[in-house]
Amino acid sequence: MEKQELNKAIEKTVLKMAIEPKNTDHYHELAKLYAMDNQYEKVISVYESLLEIDPKDIQTLLNLGSIWFYSKEYKKALKYFNQAMMVNPSNYLVYYNIANTYAEMKNFARALHFYNRTLDFNSQDPEIYNAIALLYHDFEDYVEARAYYEKSLSIDPNNLTALVDLGNVCFKLYDYKNALEYYYKVFELAPNNKTVALCIANTLAVSKDKEKCYEYFDKAIALDGDNYKAYICYAIAKSDFKDYDDAISLYKKAIEINPNEANAYILAGNLYSNLKKYEEAEEQYKEALKINKLDPSIYVLIANVFYMNNQVERAINTYRAAVNMRPENDEYKLVFIQVLEDYIAEARKDDLLEAV
Repeated sequence: MEKQELNKAIEKTVLKMAIEPKNTDHYHELAKLYAMDNQYEKVISVYESLLEIDPKDIQTLLNLGSIWFYSKEYKKALKYFNQAMMVNPSNYLVYYNIANTYAEMKNFARALHFYNRTLDFNSQDPEIYNAIALLYHDFEDYVEARAYYEKSLSIDPNNLTALVDLGNVCFKLYDYKNALEYYYKVFELAPNNKTVALCIANTLAVSKDKEKCYEYFDKAIALDGDNYKAYICYAIAKSDFKDYDDAISLYKKAIEINPNEANAYILAGNLYSNLKKYEEAEEQYKEALKINKLDPSIYVLIANVFYMNNQVERAINTYRAAVNMRPENDEYKLVFIQVLEDYIAEARKDDLLEAV
């Protein structure tokens, strides 16, 4: 609906409300129109006015809860979801929304409780099992997550969410064979899914299947979408397989796509550093530093390059800069102190030799 047409519809609905101020259908219609126009403050106002007429309008309670949920105002969301539960304690969507809210609040026990209440009223919806699996996944209980994704697939064998996430869980459990099985199935169902093509390529990389790994990276890059991440993942795989020139070329392609993102510079710097090409590594790290000027970890990387290239004084000064930026970081302090003490000990040894 175009803006002008939408405004006319809003005016018409407001007039209806003036004529029939107790007709809640008009309020629902107006809220829907405001939502289409992304005027969510007005949507909230309309729904709150509706609740003054009918405090038990469960759809309004659920809609208000959802608006606050997506605004990350979780306590406000729970207020309306709990009211909806009191109105209709048999509505599984109420419990599902409450569970999702507690999951976002990282309250595992409450989220799991309400997901189980959801299952009491609807045990055949695969998305509920997916949500429980994701809850376990977020709390790094991958074994339980796997069981719930498998339950989801027992209801809907082609459920893409469960297939992808189960592949991810298997990957984290180092079960690369089954991870690939699930990823391949997704790719059969959705052959234009760039993310899954990358998942397959990355899994083949850690499985040391170089030929197929490269094949799927090429497939991923050929699919529509942003290739920044694809080039980086491909470069990492090329580096692991010791195809260093190709890896550097891919990092350069990633940088061409997004020159204002530091990650590709840092990874390219790491590769140059591992190859003992310290000047090239320093150059890449300094490009990253132009983007993230206050990132002490980049200073540490530059300092490491100076140290490995026997530029100890420059390394000490750069480590000091990192420590000054993050004085609470014990790791930075330990490295700085150790390098400084070694430098002082070496200088004293030279002085003693000269004295002799």
